Amino acid sequence: MKLAPVILAGGGGARLWPLSRAHYPKQFIGLFDNATLLQGTLARFDKPVGGLAVLDPLILCNEAHRFLAAEQSARRNRAVSRIMLEPEGRNTAPALTLAALTLAGQYEDAVIVMMPADHVITDLAAFHAAIKLGHALALRDYLVTFGITPARAETGYGYIHAGRPIKQIHNQDRETAVYQVNEFAEKPDQARAERYLEAGDYYWNSGIFMMKATVWLERIGEFNPQILSACEQAHAGGKEDGLFYRLEEQAFLSCPGDSIDYAVMERLAKTGAERLAVIPVAMGWSDIGAWPSVWALNEKDKAGNCIEGDVLAIDSANCLIKSERGLIAALGCDNLIIVDSDDAILIADKGRAQDVKRIVARLKDRKESLTHRKVYRPWGHYDSVDQGDNFQVKRLTVNPGKKLSLQLHHKRAEHWVVVRGVATVTRGDEVFELKANESAYIPVGTKHRLENAGQDLLQLIEVQSGSYLGEDDIVRFADDFGRQ
Repeated sequence: MKLAPVILAGGGGARLWPLSRAHYPKQFIGLFDNATLLQGTLARFDKPVGGLAVLDPLILCNEAHRFLAAEQSARRNRAVSRIMLEPEGRNTAPALTLAALTLAGQYEDAVIVMMPADHVITDLAAFHAAIKLGHALALRDYLVTFGITPARAETGYGYIHAGRPIKQIHNQDRETAVYQVNEFAEKPDQARAERYLEAGDYYWNSGIFMMKATVWLERIGEFNPQILSACEQAHAGGKEDGLFYRLEEQAFLSCPGDSIDYAVMERLAKTGAERLAVIPVAMGWSDIGAWPSVWALNEKDKAGNCIEGDVLAIDSANCLIKSERGLIAALGCDNLIIVDSDDAILIADKGRAQDVKRIVARLKDRKESLTHRKVYRPWGHYDSVDQGDNFQVKRLTVNPGKKLSLQLHHKRAEHWVVVRGVATVTRGDEVFELKANESAYIPVGTKHRLENAGQDLLQLIEVQSGSYLGEDDIVRFADDFGRQ
């Protein structure tokens, strides 16, 4: 039987603002060892998994993040089977249903291991052992979840209440604890979390699930047929676009939004279903839900400070201080989160980290909630250096072999100055090269294109001037990336 990794790379990661933004959420950010959370998730399958035949992972993400997902998997040199694009987030149950429809149509009785892309797992051997055990259970038509032994009375996680042991389950020639599920419990208050910790038979809900694709389709059809019907229509009406698969938009938008827990698991637990199992596993798991998780997993100095970037900390302790821009000097600080991104600064008490999402909610109409100063595109990226009335200055970096779309703007002109590499410029009927210290002017309404045909990075300064400078003032005539 095939093991099919399914990676859910949606979500906004609001509690990790200002690094995480709606258009560049936490799963695409390098928080540990210069690897992003998505890349770390893909890397879990670089090594064999207990002799199982592992398929290339299937990724589900938002349409807006498609090029980020493709680029990051390519940088990992990790093949993926497909990147399925959701027009809009509908939570985890529809996402798993779409993955199951894809896999059930390709592989008979494929076993899914579904993982969010924004978790960290440090003990890969324990993770692989749990997968091997989960695979054996899934072949017996179990729906399996991984439970994490709680290290503290945590109020930010859901819990799984373990029931009676499941007999005759072995792992590496020795019996392993596997339990029926009595209950999926909501995030508790502090008093209840302490009772769960003391009881000893409650586990953190890791959000990792295993089951046959066909078994999930049966269960979602039983408990939430509206989700199954909408996903079937969206999947059947979808279209291939190279590595991407675009779902039929209207059918998908009609799909109810619900989590795996709410849509199936909680209901199944209430029926006393025997084929619902939890595998307790200690695998160094963290869901990186807020800044204290980043502080806990990173190296700290003798005072308990986690420091990254240009930081001077004096008489400060137990702080997370991260600078991406300039010097941060901290004096007499304790238990604070201080994060300076390219265009915003967060200062918060570590105990209030869960409330960072309230800041994002207040910023919903500002660009700082949506995107960074540096914006990634499939051809490279641009950095908005300066702007004012009727002008904007950007620094463009174009990757080798890439080119921007053939386009024009109705309300702005552009002036390009090359600072590194060689640019191939199309301007109207002209095609010419620009080298370092050379420039070109693109008048309003003129078709133009920028290309890096060389093997080195191309960098240039773009000065825009005009009555309107928004990114939506663009008409594309040709584009290598299928953008309209």
